[in-house]
Amino acid sequence: MADLFDPDKGLVVKDHYDPDADVVLFQGECAALLGAMPCGSVNLVITSPPYNVGKEYEKAKPLAQYLDQQEPVIRELHRVLAETGSICWQVGNYVQQGEVFPLDIFYYDLFKRLGMQLRNRIIWRFGHGLHASKRFSGRYEVILWFSKTDRYLFNLDRVRIPSKYPGKRHFKGPKRGMPSCNPKGKNPSDMWEAVAQDWEQEVWDIPNVKANHPEKTIHPCQFPIELVERCVLALTDEGDHVLDPYCGVGSALIAAVKNGRKGIGADTQQRYLEQAKKRIQRFENGSLPIRPIGKPVFQPTGREKVSQVPAEWLIPSTGEAE
Repeated sequence: MADLFDPDKGLVVKDHYDPDADVVLFQGECAALLGAMPCGSVNLVITSPPYNVGKEYEKAKPLAQYLDQQEPVIRELHRVLAETGSICWQVGNYVQQGEVFPLDIFYYDLFKRLGMQLRNRIIWRFGHGLHASKRFSGRYEVILWFSKTDRYLFNLDRVRIPSKYPGKRHFKGPKRGMPSCNPKGKNPSDMWEAVAQDWEQEVWDIPNVKANHPEKTIHPCQFPIELVERCVLALTDEGDHVLDPYCGVGSALIAAVKNGRKGIGADTQQRYLEQAKKRIQRFENGSLPIRPIGKPVFQPTGREKVSQVPAEWLIPSTGEAE
């Protein structure tokens, strides 16, 4: 069992569970990693599990069988989670013969059987993705935030957004005439516009990682680092442990170490873990492309050729689209 980096040069990265490591990159089934971890050793679990849609890292199976296989993993995640900890489970839809099955609905019961409590059902909206022809194109996914107990950690002040009307004042009662807003900003609620208006529209509008995204790697379903950061900041403290049992190319682990936490991840695909290792090394030396948290989503001006109506679509006499 080796150190993946030279510990004298910075981050301590291990290929096996070590609570003192800055990052753990474990190759294999997450059940094997979890089996080596003590109870209550993780402060936040955040992941996007396989969706059972036949991606290169999974084999599609009947929905009931897929959920049956996920249940023991979730039980182990519950065991290693601290009493004040949370699980953020990001999922989309399973589609079979054109019918949509929202995975968050099916996962809900698995967490409730363990006594976990749903704190928010967060909507992650993105502007681009696969186009559908027999239904409306899907442009959002869901993050289920469950706490293990009522004593969960929630750092609201770290994720407050600017108040829309900070000059509002109490209009009656003993505080009449005094400012009514929190000087640190307002609670962004459970639907956040995380980019375009500094979270102001209250929907998490974070670009998904496609071909022109600065964080894009070989992984077909990659987590944006920005998405993880918001959960890390709100639900953990510095020095806490963040676990991604399906870590892919390591976006959740990078979000953890970027904010002074320790990251633990597992994946069965060696080539993804090699990418994760390279990305962590590049983060450490300052050369990793990361989309800045809160950066506005690009809006075309209409001057770009790609944003203009093709000439072939125009009606010659009017210059308007057919």
